[in-house]
Amino acid sequence: MLRAADATRPIARTAPPTWLVVALACAGQFLVVLDVSVVNVALPSMRTDLGLSAQGLQWVVNAYAIAFAGFMLLGGRAGDVYGRKRMFLVGLSLFTLASLAGGLAQQEWQLLVARAVQGLGAAVLAPSTLTILTAAVPEGAARARAIATWTAVGAGGGAAGGLVGGGLVEVLSWRWVLLINVPVGAIVLAGAAGLLVEGRAGEARRLDLPGAVLVTAGLATLAYGISQTEAEGWTATATVVPLLAGLALIGAFLAVQARTTAPLMPLGLLRLRSVSSANVAMFLSGAAMFCMWFFMTLYAQNVLHYTPLEAGLALVPSSLAVIVGSKVAPRLMRAAGVRNVAVLGTVVAAVGFGWQSTLDVTGAYVTSIMVPGVLMMLGAGLAATPLAALATSGARPDEAGLVSGLVNTSRTMGGSLGLAVMSTIAAARSAGSTSAGALTQGYALVFRTSTVVLVAGAVLMLLWLPRKTSVT
Repeated sequence: MLRAADATRPIARTAPPTWLVVALACAGQFLVVLDVSVVNVALPSMRTDLGLSAQGLQWVVNAYAIAFAGFMLLGGRAGDVYGRKRMFLVGLSLFTLASLAGGLAQQEWQLLVARAVQGLGAAVLAPSTLTILTAAVPEGAARARAIATWTAVGAGGGAAGGLVGGGLVEVLSWRWVLLINVPVGAIVLAGAAGLLVEGRAGEARRLDLPGAVLVTAGLATLAYGISQTEAEGWTATATVVPLLAGLALIGAFLAVQARTTAPLMPLGLLRLRSVSSANVAMFLSGAAMFCMWFFMTLYAQNVLHYTPLEAGLALVPSSLAVIVGSKVAPRLMRAAGVRNVAVLGTVVAAVGFGWQSTLDVTGAYVTSIMVPGVLMMLGAGLAATPLAALATSGARPDEAGLVSGLVNTSRTMGGSLGLAVMSTIAAARSAGSTSAGALTQGYALVFRTSTVVLVAGAVLMLLWLPRKTSVT
């Protein structure tokens, strides 16, 4: 029989099993990354239904990516200060509601605003997924395996976007590539609210909202300026003004970070070689690889005349390859070293991009999509795990959320600016023509450019990434 004192004593809540924490964190990451790529196969249908302009088509992807990248650091710091579980729930709620708004959009601006708000929700959610995971799993081999699972699920989300999106467009409509997040988000919300235990590592202090606004505005303005170069040229006022404004905003962001008492991104953190080198490598990898799904699905539909579902199915081997690469990476990291695996993955990806640059208007599936796609994404999976592990290996507990946010920011920032550059390159090469031959030349030049970026990235990793770390 319970005594009165026992009856009024609060019951300590036990932590859920580690595998369940990892599963919930990975589910959140899957949704975030899925929405970077799931819209790609739906773009032609969106354009027809809402009358999207050519730039609007690009901004369906980039509105999400830029808001995601720009507010990621704020989301990571908010998790440290206010609690990882709380920010996980806030981010997922915002993401789910914005998905509903996007799926119901009737005009181009409504869709773009919804995508930007989705990106904001993802920016709050994504850093919490990694910090919840790293807080639950001790540093060492077990954490490397957990990060590999997180990376594989995230990469699988990006890779599965084409298949999921293609199936939804084919069976229902393009709107369901966004609406599908609503029931899935609700399920993950319910599980996280009931099972996750709150945790935080930072002191109660103000968040650097001005810094987040400056870096986001700078990225968006730079991307807009880059997108103007195809129609206006590099020296036109419509191009030069936003480019200079974007650089000025990024400069203002760095100045604010150097002087504020509670910076969004403490610049001293970049003095850690593991943090700075891995994030630069992430930026270059994102710039080259982020556009792969965008242009592969456009090539499949616009040149080879695949249906949305066929385009999604065509990329299934690539989806599997990125997951395999992510899961194999920890074993290779123990055997060959973290730096060497990152370089190996980047080289494998470069071979795939180089192969893909030989595409033509009558390309066979095996040689024009499947094999180069497998190489590109196998390399991406092999490189992402060691880079993520390196970037988070030297951080203090109170900076875990910040560093996690910085990892995702670097990759997504590189991807959003890379997509703006690559879209401009493709459009300039095709010279406004929509013929299969002109489009193919534009897409081929994009893959050649990405190959050069990845080769340069592999050399940089070999020279700069630390040789010995404790992540394995």
